[in-house]
Amino acid sequence: MANDYVSSVLKIMFLQLVLLIQHAESASIVKFLPGFDGPLPFELETGYIGVGEEEEVQSFYYFIKSERNPQEDPLLLWLSGGPGCSSISGLLFENGPLTMKLDVYNGTLPSLVSTTYSWTKTSSIIFLDQPVRTGFSYSRTHLTTKPSDSGEAKRIHEFLQKWLGKHQEFSSNPFYIAGDSYSGMVVPALVQEISKGNYQCCNPPINLQGYVLGNPVTEFKIDYNSRIPYAHGMALISDELYESLKRICKGEYANIDLRNAECLKLVEEYTKCTERINKYLISTPLCKTENPDCYMYRYLLSTYWANDETVRKALQINEKSIGEWVRCNWYIAYTHDILSSVPYHKNNSINGYRSLIFSGDHDMVVPFVGTQAWIRSLNYSLIDGWRPWMINDQIAGYTRTYANKMTFATVKGSGHTLEYKPEESFIMFQRWINGQPL
Repeated sequence: MANDYVSSVLKIMFLQLVLLIQHAESASIVKFLPGFDGPLPFELETGYIGVGEEEEVQSFYYFIKSERNPQEDPLLLWLSGGPGCSSISGLLFENGPLTMKLDVYNGTLPSLVSTTYSWTKTSSIIFLDQPVRTGFSYSRTHLTTKPSDSGEAKRIHEFLQKWLGKHQEFSSNPFYIAGDSYSGMVVPALVQEISKGNYQCCNPPINLQGYVLGNPVTEFKIDYNSRIPYAHGMALISDELYESLKRICKGEYANIDLRNAECLKLVEEYTKCTERINKYLISTPLCKTENPDCYMYRYLLSTYWANDETVRKALQINEKSIGEWVRCNWYIAYTHDILSSVPYHKNNSINGYRSLIFSGDHDMVVPFVGTQAWIRSLNYSLIDGWRPWMINDQIAGYTRTYANKMTFATVKGSGHTLEYKPEESFIMFQRWINGQPL
């Protein structure tokens, strides 16, 4: 009996050792990053988590611990949009502790500098590259099934279960999911997937509390149809054109009846008025990424940085995993099988999850007009009516709160992603995550 007991203990110790070795192989602590001067002022871990029946999909992540109290602070999963945009978009441009130094590229490695608006000041964040072939995520085999909206909800859920299994010290932290743009199609489905999984017998529950979405793609018809009233409200088209569009097209601009020649002609006139507008931030001009004076020049710098051999080595990237890194892979074969995420929002509200939905009010890709329309369709009563929210006695945007624990907010002067007003977005998030009114 004693020998059996000793044998069992040794087996358990051996299995624990194997798990520790596997963890060490799949994740590593990064203390220095090429391009950043000195040791990192925060704790960064990078690694891969295998998902799928044979772990054929290797999902790459960046994990940054909260700079305040990681033992108790919320844990956040960040998903960028696209589909196919690397989560480095969030880390380096939107809500991470580092960003690109905007120097003119001279052939040497671009530099990184610290930010003052990182959400990691009060939350730990997992920045995940998804779907497969996004950023540094890759497949070890040829996949016969294309990634999809609903499929990603299941894969990311599996990723989280495995990640938390290897980071059990975070299993009791309040957990939130966040993202912007196209992640508006995946995040609500993921919340529902996790919620269902928490009631299954064999999986440890994830301490899910809510979700955050910025300028979220929600339903093509709603999002697209809102562009024309938005353009009118922002004085991009005339009163006469807008009234004619409403009357002749009857508010339907996404799926126009091809027999309605008059409507088609009016929409063409609208297009001529707006085709030279930077729809991601209408207050700024269209420009080429290669122009150092262009806002998007920073995206080019990130491409030079992420493709540098010393950077890949520091991040512990599998050498044979991908070729050239691109910030957004627009050529991913992908199935858009969720036509509307509104039902998911409704179910998540019924299940009691908090949500923050915000819109940069200068975004014409997913205008706040459409976002407000689908929120109204949920038919929840108002708890706190429309009012400005303030920073240092200045209006930073407008907000309202609903009975389903949903807060809607605009960020004044911001665009399609929160990178255009990161400091205001940081304060908005801090107030919401701490349970304070905006």
